[in-house]
Amino acid sequence: MQGLIQTKLTYITDQAGAQAIYNYRPGADDPDLSSQYVEPKYQNYDVEINDIRSSEQTFCLDVQGLAVVNVDSALSDYYDEPQVRAVYMPEMEALVKNATGAARVFAFDYNVRCETYSEHKKYMAHKPVRFVHNDYTDESGPQRVIDLMGDEAGELLKRRFTIVNVWKPIVGPVLRTPLAVCDANSMGEKDFIDISLLYRDRIGQIQMVTHRPQHRWYYVANMQPNEALLLKCYDSEQDGRARFTAHTAFDDPNTLEGAPDRQSIEVRTLAFFD
Repeated sequence: MQGLIQTKLTYITDQAGAQAIYNYRPGADDPDLSSQYVEPKYQNYDVEINDIRSSEQTFCLDVQGLAVVNVDSALSDYYDEPQVRAVYMPEMEALVKNATGAARVFAFDYNVRCETYSEHKKYMAHKPVRFVHNDYTDESGPQRVIDLMGDEAGELLKRRFTIVNVWKPIVGPVLRTPLAVCDANSMGEKDFIDISLLYRDRIGQIQMVTHRPQHRWYYVANMQPNEALLLKCYDSEQDGRARFTAHTAFDDPNTLEGAPDRQSIEVRTLAFFD
């Protein structure tokens, strides 16, 4: 079938106990947390990933938890942090506000990803994440508002808010490790497992995902820098609309030898509604 990829995705396998990922290498002076947490166990599963361009579906954040939008940016260097914060992040606030109808949007964080740059510790780049996950939970979503919005947080938490990621290539087309996103309609609450992220100074939380054959996966083939994926990572509203979805980098078995590394940027935003 045109636009269909057969590949493997990495899911979490064990739902029992308090599980955590270390985001630092514990030293002799760090507390021993091994009695409180166990590290997740993973397994690869065969999946089909459909090209959004070949799909007859329309995609929106409140139904599938994902959407594809066009992006126009005045940014000249995605690896220049002051430029990203001064130019690109305000652009993404406007984009998410327009796409969601939010009254107010605050872009609070971003990452750039490239395998080779990460290995060479260049541009503070990260590697693509190759396990199925979602960035926020019912606990860490509201906590982000508390952490970031100061005295306004209490009032903001009384109304609906969402966390939306804007993911796009820096250079294109994307030929290696594209991003796959799962249709929220194909997922259930029990698919998501809360996992702690351990830092030296704090504990965060994300969701990992257990496998079900019913999961429907999508990507954008040959994605270009003027295209972006919107990912709903959290929604405080519980009225039946999509609240979370899942995403992961994946290896396309059709990737040609010598294809360049994927370079991408993702911006995380808080969207507040009246």
